[in-house]
Amino acid sequence: MRRLLSEDRFDFVSAENKSFMLAFDEEISRLGYGFGGKIGEGFCWGRFMVLYRKSGVKSQTVYARLYIREMDIVLRLFLNQVDKHREFIENAREYIKTVFTGPRGNCEHCHNDKDGVCKFRKSYTLENRLIEKCNGIVFEFFEPDTSKLKEYMALFTEFFPGRR
Repeated sequence: MRRLLSEDRFDFVSAENKSFMLAFDEEISRLGYGFGGKIGEGFCWGRFMVLYRKSGVKSQTVYARLYIREMDIVLRLFLNQVDKHREFIENAREYIKTVFTGPRGNCEHCHNDKDGVCKFRKSYTLENRLIEKCNGIVFEFFEPDTSKLKEYMALFTEFFPGRR
């Protein structure tokens, strides 16, 4: 990661954002996830994107992404079965909890709703409130920084504890 971020094409990325990316990469790698040594195109999410998958397995499941934008980065975690982690989320710091309870990504029951069912909808209950989010823009942490890394990793390991 360090070598890639030193390339000229990443000169626009701030030192703080590079620092977070390096620290995040180190922590998630320690848990057995990696990005395969490639930083790809960002498509509609930003200039570039880093995809994290489980290392050493054939599955192409993405567990986390880092979106590299012109002025910032965004950490996105791919989390499922939120209800199983209700207690953890309800007791998390506000900047973690808000991603689950705030308005960003609220489901608007769009055209993907087929007979009341949408494969893109994430439904869960937090603080005695039913919450429905659109899977396309959910669980994003804007302007992540190293001071919050411990909590991001705690959230990640809550959902993906690894082998016991």
